[in-house]
Amino acid sequence: MRSAALFFGFVWILAAADPTKVELKPQTDQAFVRYVQATEERLDKQRAEGAFLWVDGAPERLRSVRSGQILVQPVTGPGDVAVPDGLIHDWIGAVFIPNTTLEKTLALVQDYDRHKNIYKPEVRDSKLLQRNGNDYQVFLRLLKKKVLTVELNTDHAVHYVPLDSKRWYSRSSSTRIAELAGGRELPPGQDHGFLWRLNSYWRFEGRDGGVYVECEAVSLTRSVPTALGWLINPIIQSLPRESLANTLRETREAL
Repeated sequence: MRSAALFFGFVWILAAADPTKVELKPQTDQAFVRYVQATEERLDKQRAEGAFLWVDGAPERLRSVRSGQILVQPVTGPGDVAVPDGLIHDWIGAVFIPNTTLEKTLALVQDYDRHKNIYKPEVRDSKLLQRNGNDYQVFLRLLKKKVLTVELNTDHAVHYVPLDSKRWYSRSSSTRIAELAGGRELPPGQDHGFLWRLNSYWRFEGRDGGVYVECEAVSLTRSVPTALGWLINPIIQSLPRESLANTLRETREAL
């Protein structure tokens, strides 16, 4: 669930460049829905074919994470996909955590009340709102301070699935994202467009004396003003990588 803040580091760039409010348009939201559907179909197909971990798809990726590296890459192209009046960001990362178990790893990531301590300062508050078996309803308050201070109240639905005793995966989808201004919430979708939607797909596999943890995060933000693309595009390509790497690093350190 730390993935709820994965692309949050990107928001201060847009805030400084173009602080005007924008509206999430139906065609933008529909483009995200279609992208998510295609993503989930791809992941379902991979699991059906026996391909679970992303790192197992290439020997060099597996060697990198086994050596202690945190690997983060765009899923396609530069990691940013232009849609009408918006941008979809799709990145994947992996880490190997030695000397721990799958049970301990799941207990950590499912302890949502402690996420505000594990993933601070970007996760300012966290609460488990409801649990029904492997289904969780979670609240996260996200904070980013750089050029500006940006704060978001976010709700997420998370579903965990055990494949067997060694492998689990989960799907998290934002159900509500509200930007705070002066301590009050702006209407969702009528704000600065810093973060409109976020889905994340986690995979956990215990083997080789530890646990492999992977996350693919798909988020929707406003588009970058054309006149500022030369300045902003190189930055937004690096920030998702850094944020995802930090998430995986903090997970490893907490274990």
